[in-house]
Amino acid sequence: MYDVSLVARLQESAFFKELKGSAPFFLMAGPNVIQSEEHCLKMCRQIKAVTGMYFGWCLGIKLVFKSSFDKANRTNAASFRGPGMEEGLRVLKKVKDTFDVPIITDIHESWQAEKVAEVADIIQIPAFLCRQTDLLIAAAKTGKVIQIKKGQFCAASVMRNSTEKCKHAGNPNVLVCERGTMFGYSDLIVDPRNFVLMRDAGVPVTADVTHALQQPAGRALEGGGVASGGLRELIPTIARTAVAVGVQGIFMEVHDNPTTSPVDAPTEWPLRNLRSLLVELIAIARATRGRDDLDIDLSPVGEDFDPEAMI
Repeated sequence: MYDVSLVARLQESAFFKELKGSAPFFLMAGPNVIQSEEHCLKMCRQIKAVTGMYFGWCLGIKLVFKSSFDKANRTNAASFRGPGMEEGLRVLKKVKDTFDVPIITDIHESWQAEKVAEVADIIQIPAFLCRQTDLLIAAAKTGKVIQIKKGQFCAASVMRNSTEKCKHAGNPNVLVCERGTMFGYSDLIVDPRNFVLMRDAGVPVTADVTHALQQPAGRALEGGGVASGGLRELIPTIARTAVAVGVQGIFMEVHDNPTTSPVDAPTEWPLRNLRSLLVELIAIARATRGRDDLDIDLSPVGEDFDPEAMI
């Protein structure tokens, strides 16, 4: 049970309510990692042009810009990780101020939470760290929206416990994100049931449609070692499934030149294909009743059964 002082702090922020009310879904998108200030500014400008008003057409999707200042879980110790927290936050603040967009970025250690909260509107907890109590509590205490990615090794039910850790720290502004489950040593499978089962956490469910197509450490390198691969061509499949089931947010990493991305190049979605995919996803989301609970009637059917009455 929550004590009285804690209950008084359990208030959803205006920004969180805006995310929950976004229709047909909100979008978290940007390059996986900050490559430079110039690149981040370019990417945000171009993605915002796709999601908002530009040359007379409007998708009207709520955009949250995403990029990481440090990829702390790279497969290879020599791999590019990003510019680091200080420089990365400076770049993200420049993007935020220039284009008036909210920011999502991830943290890996508890001490980072307070500093990152000065810039980020959503603090993301990486999938491998979704059960780290101290990290979740530190992030929650900032009062920012917290997005927790479901670990590749976790059942959907784990997200309820992770969410409760944030709520017990006084923060109900939580999103839970599905990004696939380990299937063997070098593949991920997205179980559509998780988009529904994760609602048990009592918070909005989002879908990471790009990392869900990773093939972790499954590609041998010349000279030894391994690298992660990916199935970029199947990103639309996962995205279509997610919006049909009724997720409230889509997370996807988008790049203007995917093959040159220093991180997760095989699963970056091409900027050139972003609008066409979003148009289709909007149509699916508007057609589906995926967020509604279906009232299943198990009563026997008699001879007076009228199919039209069931519509």
